[in-house]
Amino acid sequence: MWTPPERIRRPISETRWPSAEEAAASRWFSPVELGPIRLDTRTWVPAMVPWRATEDGLVSEDVVDWYRRFAEGRPGALVVEATGIRDIPSGPLLRIGDDRFIPGLQRLTRAVREASRGETRVLIQLIDFLTVKRRPPAEKFLRRFLTIDEGHRERLAEHLGQGSAETDDAALREFLIAGDDRLLEAVLTPRELRDLRFGYREGVGDLDREPIRELPARLPGLFAAAARRAESAGFDGVELHYAHAYTMASFLSRTNDRDDGYGGSREARLRLPLEVFAAVREATSGKLAVGCRMLGDEVIEGGSTLEDAIVYARAFAAAGMDFISVSKGGKFDDAKQPKVGDSVYPYTGRSGYECMPTVFSDARGPFGRNVPLAAAIRAAIRDDGATTPIVTAGGINAFDQAEAILARGEADIVAAARQSLADPDWFAKIRSGHGGSIRRCKFTNYCEALDTKHKQVTCQLWDRQALDVPALRLSRDGRRRLVAPPWEPDPSAS
Repeated sequence: MWTPPERIRRPISETRWPSAEEAAASRWFSPVELGPIRLDTRTWVPAMVPWRATEDGLVSEDVVDWYRRFAEGRPGALVVEATGIRDIPSGPLLRIGDDRFIPGLQRLTRAVREASRGETRVLIQLIDFLTVKRRPPAEKFLRRFLTIDEGHRERLAEHLGQGSAETDDAALREFLIAGDDRLLEAVLTPRELRDLRFGYREGVGDLDREPIRELPARLPGLFAAAARRAESAGFDGVELHYAHAYTMASFLSRTNDRDDGYGGSREARLRLPLEVFAAVREATSGKLAVGCRMLGDEVIEGGSTLEDAIVYARAFAAAGMDFISVSKGGKFDDAKQPKVGDSVYPYTGRSGYECMPTVFSDARGPFGRNVPLAAAIRAAIRDDGATTPIVTAGGINAFDQAEAILARGEADIVAAARQSLADPDWFAKIRSGHGGSIRRCKFTNYCEALDTKHKQVTCQLWDRQALDVPALRLSRDGRRRLVAPPWEPDPSAS
């Protein structure tokens, strides 16, 4: 993963933990309304993809165990991982594109309620993503995937300094295969070079392809049907995934230059996200909370900035969204080139770092690094007279840190993904006065390295502990436990 050039190692600072009485009186552990639902506390576990679903996208026992373990810490809200709205193969990622997925998701929501004693509200993140293929060997790409046209011949002739290049397709392919990078860069288009070096990736601007042209007509219905299923499965809310490297974020991106009314201007880029939200709202009851995860800054060249995000968030609040969760970066555009045979991963460039900053940082440091984006968005929405709750996250691992964010009015809810993974009981420990026993995240992104390789995500702070427990579920290689060890309060430590 990319790290700031300064690469300043920031230690995890010492912190104090509150007494049970102080925690009970705090802002972080006070209630908040999300439209039709009420959170008992302003603690939030964001969506994380653990790679535990079946290959058919169904809920497995490992998925149920994963969410049950977070629920035992009794967060105010727990957001289930990015779940595909289409019924298409996507490996061990949850799907919700057909009614057959509902029974498994019902088991999941029941497990969360049982484990949290009814305290945790459970939401599901709904996502659409476009095709991403593995990086091909150069010879395979040039022989099988490159479509030769006159433009290639003209550029070849210009590169060779000839008046023309009377070469048939087969001979031209062989010439390119034998050539060097300078030749390929001269003859291939920028899109072809990207597909050669990073693997084929669909974009929302590929209007020459009918499925891409039809996205505005299809996606509202797909999201609406998925939200109906989520409500049937017992979820308290849905989080529309409008962030990072995926379809809806790509429509919002300043790089979206579609000329069909769904790209170009900010108003046009907002059009589909608002239509999706309207369709979801219409398809579900008034008891389901509906909000979104969006980017405060894409952190890519030519991408959307905080100025754009404020416009988008104001429109979402005006449309009636029940919450807005603010993230940052996580784009394909600046991702590291994958090895041949691997897929490009959208969290390996600078935008990925800003999404999940580590202890190796610059002068700003990694802790709460993304909070200013949420603060600016919240201030703009409040100026409009809206009270839409804003969720912030990124490098949160201490009570005083979260409490200060709320006290300054920078957000309404403070979320923590990696810290919650490090210690799923940390909210319960704080509330009971056992903060001194919390496993604090090191922010080395050990977990993210596993995700990059599509391995079952765990935490280095606990995944090698007590491996000999009877009936313990282990990772596929048999070397790591899949959930954190159980915790019971020590009365003498309070």
